[in-house]
Amino acid sequence: MDQGALEPIETASRDAVRALQLTRLRDSLARAAAAVPHTRHAFAAAGVAPDNLRSLDGLARFPFTTKDDLRRNYPWGMFAVPMPEIIRIHASSGTTGTPTVVGYTRDDIATWAALVARSLRAAGARPGDRVHVAYGYGLFTGGLGLHYGAEALGCAAIPVSVGGTERQVQLIRDFRPDIIAATPSYLLAIADECERQGVDAPTCSLRVAVCGAEPWTEGMRAEIEARLGLVALDIYGLSEVMGPGIGQECAETRDGLTLWEDHFYPEIIDPVTGAVLPEGEEGELVLTTLTRQAMPLLRYRTRDLTRLLPPGPARPGMRRMARIKGRSDDMLIIRGVNLFPSQVEAALAEEPRLAPHYLLEVTRPARLDELEVVVELRPELAGRMTEAEQAALEQDTAAMLRGRIGLAAALRVVPPGTIERSQGKARRVFDRRPKA
Repeated sequence: MDQGALEPIETASRDAVRALQLTRLRDSLARAAAAVPHTRHAFAAAGVAPDNLRSLDGLARFPFTTKDDLRRNYPWGMFAVPMPEIIRIHASSGTTGTPTVVGYTRDDIATWAALVARSLRAAGARPGDRVHVAYGYGLFTGGLGLHYGAEALGCAAIPVSVGGTERQVQLIRDFRPDIIAATPSYLLAIADECERQGVDAPTCSLRVAVCGAEPWTEGMRAEIEARLGLVALDIYGLSEVMGPGIGQECAETRDGLTLWEDHFYPEIIDPVTGAVLPEGEEGELVLTTLTRQAMPLLRYRTRDLTRLLPPGPARPGMRRMARIKGRSDDMLIIRGVNLFPSQVEAALAEEPRLAPHYLLEVTRPARLDELEVVVELRPELAGRMTEAEQAALEQDTAAMLRGRIGLAAALRVVPPGTIERSQGKARRVFDRRPKA
């Protein structure tokens, strides 16, 4: 990468970044305590005040903010500015309860666009590129986040959104975009559609995929890169904190996601005790916003499981984050074994006869939990395997899974195209156990 293209903060020392973080953190604490009743009451209950912060490590004394806090203060209770200063509102789908609402001032929108632009540049995008945005538009932050970021970088944003996969492929052929932004699972659906239409995807114009919004594995990365003929890189974000653009995997190193620490302060905690863990240990990611005006979030529990890594050569002052392993609230406990869908995905990727489309179904027909893994056969093997060969494949894969995850599971191989393709975040788990 042309180092001259980087912002000064991207080449700053670790000490300089930490000094900036402390200054901005004090401001963020003070602003939230002064303007948000929930924060003020939480600080009082914990016996802390913004003036108590003397170092970055001192943040551990301050209370967490959770998604339940956002829901209890629905819709505007977490805003730190008057409503006339809010120019954008996003929200979660609210399918599992009251939505979480986030607001942005004009400066917040500009900061967000700049950080997504920084992320796209780190992924290899350049002014003049065309960016095919296949994230959902609307209350979900993915589509508009990538859209504004692409424009801020000087790219042409193509607002395709999700769905209409057949047309997605046609537009890729006609518009010849350089970059595509989508969930990893939807990129696989696009790859499937290319093959259905007889389109040789690796000969198309795409050179980079910016993937986010759901956990994915190195096996899925390899699958996407091989079938689409591009480089697939990870982007991280969540609506409550800002949206996409909190961290980005850099094209030149591919060594974890660089967190934009001039705007966010990360911690890793034990998800059970809440204790801050030493750097390098795996736990739950907690984020504090440093520059957000409309809705400063302090020690927000993301529920995403990862670990922090030292700064890499690409951005020497900013720490990196390992790829998200999963969410603490997505963990399945089956017969006393903790299981994440990503563990199953990584194991299945080792079997070349299986496609990267799978489902986990958990039931309790009697007193014991049972796990069934449903996975598709590779299209090129459809109709070419005997019943005995497929039975052997199921048996061998089930044995391999048991060795990888420490849990016996029934495995069922189904024909290509059987599992419904996701147009956004993939739904992998169907927990059909009786609720207590």
